[in-house]
Amino acid sequence: MAIITDINELDLDGFYTYADYLKWQFDERIELIKGKIFKMSPAPNVRHQRISARFHLQIGNAFRRKPYQLFYAPFDVRLYNRQKSLNANKDIYTVVQPDLCVICDDAKLDERGCIGAPDLIIEILSPGNSKREMDQKYELYQESGVLEYWLVEPVDEAVFVYVLNEQGVYIGLKPATTTLTSSSFPDLTIDLEEIFS
Repeated sequence: MAIITDINELDLDGFYTYADYLKWQFDERIELIKGKIFKMSPAPNVRHQRISARFHLQIGNAFRRKPYQLFYAPFDVRLYNRQKSLNANKDIYTVVQPDLCVICDDAKLDERGCIGAPDLIIEILSPGNSKREMDQKYELYQESGVLEYWLVEPVDEAVFVYVLNEQGVYIGLKPATTTLTSSSFPDLTIDLEEIFS
Protein backbone atom coordinates (compact mmCIF):
# COMPACT_ATOMS: atom_id res chain seq x y z
CA MET A 1 0.00 0.00 0.00
CA ALA A 2 1.36 3.42 -1.00
CA ILE A 3 1.52 6.54 1.16
CA ILE A 4 -1.96 8.05 1.63
CA THR A 5 -2.10 11.85 1.73
CA ASP A 6 -5.89 12.31 1.57
CA ILE A 7 -8.23 10.60 4.02
CA ASN A 8 -10.82 10.36 1.23
CA GLU A 9 -8.59 7.75 -0.44
CA LEU A 10 -9.44 5.36 2.40
CA ASP A 11 -12.52 3.23 2.84
CA LEU A 12 -13.78 4.61 6.16
CA ASP A 13 -15.69 1.37 6.69
CA GLY A 14 -12.59 -0.72 5.98
CA PHE A 15 -10.39 -2.65 8.42
CA TYR A 16 -6.83 -1.47 9.02
CA THR A 17 -3.71 -2.31 11.03
CA TYR A 18 -0.98 -0.17 12.54
CA ALA A 19 1.15 -1.01 9.48
CA ASP A 20 -1.50 0.77 7.37
CA TYR A 21 -1.69 3.67 9.84
CA LEU A 22 2.04 4.32 9.39
CA LYS A 23 1.42 5.10 5.70
CA TRP A 24 -1.20 7.79 6.34
CA GLN A 25 0.09 11.32 5.98
CA PHE A 26 -2.98 13.54 5.98
CA ASP A 27 -3.96 16.49 8.16
CA GLU A 28 -7.02 15.00 9.83
CA ARG A 29 -6.50 13.53 13.28
CA ILE A 30 -7.83 10.01 13.60
CA GLU A 31 -7.73 7.08 15.96
CA LEU A 32 -7.75 3.45 14.92
CA ILE A 33 -9.91 1.37 17.25
CA LYS A 34 -9.93 -2.38 16.66
CA GLY A 35 -9.17 -1.84 12.99
CA LYS A 36 -11.80 0.87 12.38
CA ILE A 37 -11.06 4.52 11.63
CA PHE A 38 -12.55 7.12 13.97
CA LYS A 39 -12.17 10.77 13.07
CA MET A 40 -11.25 12.87 16.06
CA SER A 41 -13.05 16.08 16.89
CA PRO A 42 -11.55 19.31 15.59
CA ALA A 43 -9.10 21.04 17.91
CA PRO A 44 -10.40 20.90 21.49
CA ASN A 45 -12.12 23.99 22.89
CA VAL A 46 -10.44 26.39 25.30
CA ARG A 47 -11.98 24.85 28.44
CA HIS A 48 -10.80 21.37 27.40
CA GLN A 49 -7.28 22.71 26.81
CA ARG A 50 -7.20 24.54 30.16
CA ILE A 51 -8.27 21.41 32.01
CA SER A 52 -5.69 19.31 30.18
CA ALA A 53 -2.92 21.83 30.89
CA ARG A 54 -3.82 21.99 34.59
CA PHE A 55 -3.75 18.20 34.89
CA HIS A 56 -0.40 18.20 33.11
CA LEU A 57 1.04 20.78 35.54
CA GLN A 58 -0.21 19.04 38.69
CA ILE A 59 0.86 15.58 37.59
CA GLY A 60 4.17 16.86 36.25
CA ASN A 61 4.92 18.56 39.58
CA ALA A 62 3.94 15.46 41.55
CA PHE A 63 6.16 13.23 39.40
CA ARG A 64 9.10 15.64 39.14
CA ARG A 65 11.47 13.27 40.98
CA LYS A 66 9.73 10.03 40.04
CA PRO A 67 10.72 7.58 37.28
CA TYR A 68 7.35 7.99 35.53
CA GLN A 69 6.79 9.66 32.19
CA LEU A 70 3.79 11.88 31.40
CA PHE A 71 2.66 12.48 27.81
CA TYR A 72 -0.18 14.48 26.29
CA ALA A 73 -2.01 14.41 22.95
CA PRO A 74 -1.14 14.10 20.20
CA PHE A 75 0.83 11.02 21.30
CA ASP A 76 0.26 7.60 19.74
CA VAL A 77 -0.56 4.75 22.10
CA ARG A 78 -0.67 1.38 20.33
CA LEU A 79 -2.83 -1.12 22.15
CA TYR A 80 -3.47 -4.81 21.71
CA ASN A 81 -5.36 -7.50 23.55
CA ARG A 82 -2.94 -8.66 26.24
CA GLN A 83 -4.52 -12.14 26.14
CA LYS A 84 -3.22 -12.69 22.59
CA SER A 85 0.28 -12.88 21.14
CA LEU A 86 1.77 -9.86 19.40
CA ASN A 87 3.42 -9.98 15.98
CA ALA A 88 4.99 -6.55 15.37
CA ASN A 89 2.83 -3.95 13.59
CA LYS A 90 0.58 -6.47 11.84
CA ASP A 91 -1.18 -7.56 15.04
CA ILE A 92 -1.90 -4.03 16.26
CA TYR A 93 -5.31 -2.75 15.25
CA THR A 94 -5.63 0.10 17.72
CA VAL A 95 -3.88 3.46 17.94
CA VAL A 96 -5.37 6.04 20.30
CA GLN A 97 -4.30 9.49 21.42
CA PRO A 98 -5.39 9.95 25.04
CA ASP A 99 -5.49 13.47 26.41
CA LEU A 100 -2.86 12.46 28.98
CA CYS A 101 -1.14 9.23 29.92
CA VAL A 102 1.48 8.07 32.42
CA ILE A 103 3.94 5.31 31.55
CA CYS A 104 6.19 3.65 34.12
CA ASP A 105 7.94 1.09 31.91
CA ASP A 106 10.47 2.73 29.56
CA ALA A 107 10.53 -0.47 27.48
CA LYS A 108 7.05 0.47 26.20
CA LEU A 109 8.39 3.67 24.61
CA ASP A 110 9.92 4.05 21.17
CA GLU A 111 10.32 6.90 18.70
CA ARG A 112 6.67 6.53 17.61
CA GLY A 113 5.10 6.65 21.07
CA CYS A 114 3.93 3.88 23.39
CA ILE A 115 3.28 0.23 22.62
CA GLY A 116 1.19 -1.46 25.26
CA ALA A 117 -0.97 -0.16 28.06
CA PRO A 118 0.00 3.01 29.91
CA ASP A 119 -0.41 2.80 33.68
CA LEU A 120 -2.79 5.77 33.80
CA ILE A 121 -4.92 7.29 31.05
CA ILE A 122 -6.91 10.51 31.39
CA GLU A 123 -9.60 11.36 28.84
CA ILE A 124 -11.47 14.68 28.95
CA LEU A 125 -14.99 14.53 27.58
CA SER A 126 -16.08 17.00 24.95
CA PRO A 127 -19.33 17.16 22.97
CA GLY A 128 -17.93 15.27 19.98
CA ASN A 129 -16.29 12.39 21.83
CA SER A 130 -18.42 11.54 24.88
CA LYS A 131 -19.90 8.28 23.61
CA ARG A 132 -16.57 6.92 22.36
CA GLU A 133 -14.73 7.75 25.60
CA MET A 134 -17.50 6.36 27.80
CA ASP A 135 -18.18 3.17 25.91
CA GLN A 136 -15.59 2.00 23.42
CA LYS A 137 -12.49 3.32 25.15
CA TYR A 138 -13.61 2.06 28.55
CA GLU A 139 -13.77 -1.48 27.14
CA LEU A 140 -10.59 -1.00 25.12
CA TYR A 141 -8.54 0.25 28.06
CA GLN A 142 -9.86 -2.51 30.30
CA GLU A 143 -9.04 -5.20 27.71
CA SER A 144 -5.57 -3.73 27.12
CA GLY A 145 -4.68 -3.64 30.83
CA VAL A 146 -4.60 0.10 31.58
CA LEU A 147 -4.34 0.04 35.39
CA GLU A 148 -6.23 3.25 36.02
CA TYR A 149 -8.54 5.28 33.78
CA TRP A 150 -9.84 8.76 34.62
CA LEU A 151 -12.81 10.08 32.68
CA VAL A 152 -13.09 13.84 33.18
CA GLU A 153 -16.54 15.44 32.92
CA PRO A 154 -16.04 19.22 32.54
CA VAL A 155 -19.74 20.13 32.66
CA ASP A 156 -20.35 18.45 36.02
CA GLU A 157 -16.77 19.16 37.17
CA ALA A 158 -16.23 15.56 38.20
CA VAL A 159 -13.76 12.77 37.47
CA PHE A 160 -14.91 9.17 37.16
CA VAL A 161 -12.15 6.79 38.19
CA TYR A 162 -11.84 3.17 37.09
CA VAL A 163 -9.22 0.85 38.57
CA LEU A 164 -8.33 -2.56 37.16
CA ASN A 165 -8.82 -5.37 39.68
CA GLU A 166 -6.93 -8.69 39.84
CA GLN A 167 -9.41 -10.28 37.42
CA GLY A 168 -8.67 -7.59 34.81
CA VAL A 169 -12.05 -5.86 35.25
CA TYR A 170 -12.57 -2.17 35.99
CA ILE A 171 -14.05 -1.22 39.34
CA GLY A 172 -15.66 2.21 39.38
CA LEU A 173 -14.83 4.36 42.39
CA LYS A 174 -16.85 7.21 43.88
CA PRO A 175 -16.75 10.18 41.46
CA ALA A 176 -14.20 12.78 42.57
CA THR A 177 -15.26 16.43 42.73
CA THR A 178 -12.83 18.22 45.08
CA THR A 179 -9.66 16.13 45.34
CA LEU A 180 -8.56 12.92 43.70
CA THR A 181 -5.86 10.55 44.92
CA SER A 182 -4.67 7.94 42.44
CA SER A 183 -4.99 4.28 43.39
CA SER A 184 -1.95 3.34 41.30
CA PHE A 185 0.15 6.32 42.45
CA PRO A 186 -0.73 7.04 46.11
CA ASP A 187 1.57 10.09 46.13
CA LEU A 188 -0.49 11.70 43.36
CA THR A 189 -3.30 13.90 44.68
CA ILE A 190 -5.06 16.27 42.30
CA ASP A 191 -6.79 19.46 43.42
CA LEU A 192 -9.90 19.31 41.22
CA GLU A 193 -11.15 22.71 42.34
CA GLU A 194 -8.01 24.16 40.74
CA ILE A 195 -8.44 21.95 37.67
CA PHE A 196 -11.98 23.17 37.03
CA SER A 197 -11.55 26.82 38.13
